[in-house]
Amino acid sequence: MNPPLPELIHANLPGHRKRVPLLAPLRKDVASIGPPWLPVALVLGAIAAVAYVDHLVVSTSLVYLYIFPLGISAILLRKEVSYSLIPVCILFHDYWSPRIIHPGIRIFDNVIALLCFSFVVYVIQRYIEQRELLAKTIQQQRDDLLQDLELAAQVQRMFLPAGAPAIAGLEIAGMMQPSKGVGGDYYDYIPINANTIQIVIADVSGKGVSAALLMSATAAAMRLEANRDRNMLQQVERLNTEIGSVSDPERYVTLLVAEIDTDKRRIRYVNCGHNSALLFQAKTRTLKRLESSCPPIGLNSEEFCELALADLSSGDVLVFYTDGVTEAENLLAEEFGMERLSAVVQRGSSLSAEGLMDDIFSSAASFSEEVGFGDDVTILVVKCAFDGSPV
Repeated sequence: MNPPLPELIHANLPGHRKRVPLLAPLRKDVASIGPPWLPVALVLGAIAAVAYVDHLVVSTSLVYLYIFPLGISAILLRKEVSYSLIPVCILFHDYWSPRIIHPGIRIFDNVIALLCFSFVVYVIQRYIEQRELLAKTIQQQRDDLLQDLELAAQVQRMFLPAGAPAIAGLEIAGMMQPSKGVGGDYYDYIPINANTIQIVIADVSGKGVSAALLMSATAAAMRLEANRDRNMLQQVERLNTEIGSVSDPERYVTLLVAEIDTDKRRIRYVNCGHNSALLFQAKTRTLKRLESSCPPIGLNSEEFCELALADLSSGDVLVFYTDGVTEAENLLAEEFGMERLSAVVQRGSSLSAEGLMDDIFSSAASFSEEVGFGDDVTILVVKCAFDGSPV
């Protein structure tokens, strides 16, 4: 279908014509920067200036000065345009230069100038083409890397729980935000029966892809161990052997495994070098730390841990986290720290599990707003309501 007549008239108006004639002489990367007429005017002005100086000087030939405008044209203009300017410069030198020399010598000088100018333009154009090719290759590699990282992030998210399980008497919420697309933090909820659940939180030393790979191995091994045996001490011992066999000595995993029993109203846990979890006790409105009892996983060939336990009451709140929360820094290099985290937990103890989790994250994010998180951030919150009261 032909366009309406008004559109045809509008398109053919002088102010609405395509700008192809101006853009055509420019290189693609130059055409997108600044006014399109400026590079052309710069080259033509440089040629005119050299021609004028060449016309004024009689004592010697200044043909070599045309190298400068031709060099500029090789940088800013397309290859065909740059080469076409070479004979133009030679003609300007022939007709504008007042020097009178033998025709044979003039022809010889022009041929030498033609060869030299062509060589200069070729070298500059070749360099720019190689630079553009290198930039394109780097951009392609960067795009491929980002695509691979996104794929790795998707795979990593598969190891994280899709949602909190339904355990009577408990409200659970968790989140993990990597600092570099993929990260070394891991958490999981593993239901044992209708009244018991196992909570796992881990942090691999380091950040980025290497930490994410070890995290994936840890998550897979932890799942296998959880399905195999419910003895947390034996789980940790076997996990230490498995992780130690696939990681180098500089890599280790801090791990906290906790088992919450709503019937017995207690938590049993093993803390392998991980940050101390916080237990807010509603009756006394005090905080208790679930301290570490053994070295991180993969650090030593043998792991000797102790199983600890704590009683729980309705209204109690458990907060598990990684050091990305407490080590978040502001512009003054001050850390968010345990004191601020404890204050947020006590202040928000009446919130829902998800509300308290969001409050902790937003508090740490606001504290380090100018700097941003320097490490992966993982937060798990468990609220107890054993007597059926709302959590």
